[in-house]
Amino acid sequence: MRIVIIGSGYVGLVAGTCFAETGNDVVCVDIDDPKVKRLKSGDPVIYEPGLETLLKKNISSGRLNFTSKVKDVVTDADVIFTAVGTPTGEDGSADLTYLYKAIEDFAPSMKGYTLVVNKCTVPVGTVGQMKKLISELVPKGVTFDVASNPEFLKEGVAVQDFLYPDRVVIGVENERAASILKHLYEPFVRNGNPIHVMDVKSAELTKYACNSFLAAKISFINDIAALCEVLGADINMVRHGMSSDTRIGKSFLYAGVGYGGSCFPKDVKALVSIADKNNVDLQIVKAAEKVNMLQRKRFLQKIYDYFKGDVKGKVFAVWGLAFKPQTDDMREAPSITIINELVKKGAVVKATDPVAINNAKIAIDANVEYSNNYLETLKGADALVVLTEWNEYRNHDIEKLKKHFVGRVVFDGRNIWNSKEIKDAGFDYFGVGRS
Repeated sequence: MRIVIIGSGYVGLVAGTCFAETGNDVVCVDIDDPKVKRLKSGDPVIYEPGLETLLKKNISSGRLNFTSKVKDVVTDADVIFTAVGTPTGEDGSADLTYLYKAIEDFAPSMKGYTLVVNKCTVPVGTVGQMKKLISELVPKGVTFDVASNPEFLKEGVAVQDFLYPDRVVIGVENERAASILKHLYEPFVRNGNPIHVMDVKSAELTKYACNSFLAAKISFINDIAALCEVLGADINMVRHGMSSDTRIGKSFLYAGVGYGGSCFPKDVKALVSIADKNNVDLQIVKAAEKVNMLQRKRFLQKIYDYFKGDVKGKVFAVWGLAFKPQTDDMREAPSITIINELVKKGAVVKATDPVAINNAKIAIDANVEYSNNYLETLKGADALVVLTEWNEYRNHDIEKLKKHFVGRVVFDGRNIWNSKEIKDAGFDYFGVGRS
């Protein structure tokens, strides 16, 4: 098929590259000319394991191209995917400005029959609004359908998720649109995983419901972790006891400093906004967001308590800046809140991350000393703070830690270390939900 993807960000770039990998002719569109130039050269711009290899392979094959001139490519498209940003507006709702601007740019150039598919996370009813706007802009005689195809990619394993999805969700109004999308996704579900065909509004809501449920699961285990600390229980043992119940499962049941990223915070806010506008009080979803922000304060309080409320002049080595490992994404990362608050109180922060330092410099307002060598950050540090569970931080060398680290306290925001081992080495240790 001839596919055009409007928006070459995280979702659009992964989707375009993977569609090209299955033999489709794909053009990804972006309004940022310097970015388009980098993408054409095989630079994926974002850090995502496996993406660069597939990107260069499909550019070389001629199946994947990039442009900033949308009008030149939509005339021949069989399918147009919209994958532009829908950031959080002032009221918590999704801002659809970029989506509607994209439609205004490509709709007048559409020809013949085209299936327009929205991959953006949008309020329920947006596809209907897209259909109305496109009908006002397309040339006479042009026919089209508009469908919803929400993405469920996990940053860090997005390529794997797209190539081998556990399910595909499509929202359509007729069999023609369903047939096109089922044909497009058939190569990805040969292992028998389902393609769920449903009405458009149900598909739009499914994305919000999934992310909000997972956010609630994270916040729930963090609430239980707070109780563990008071009662003297260990959250890891509680988690093992819970997760072996197949009704609960293991995923997203790890205590820490809270969730971040491009999806959970934005989608939780947007779902609450949608519900409020329809006079539905989503109490559990609201609580998930509240607990997530509270978790960062709880973690900071451990630090303040240890230093008796005075961190001025204290040096903190921070390991991990991205909101999760295997990504350079700093959006809504807990590290932003924690570092800004420490510096605001007069602390000195020396931070490291395998891939996210450049983005952290943009996201974090405070004056921070950055280093690519995580052991270097320990020199002169009074405390070590672990905020992202990168694998290279897990298998630490105790002797190296003792050699480089003059301080004697570790605040493990992701529970990646064996507390007994750290304590036996002479360090004070504070995890999350561990007495």
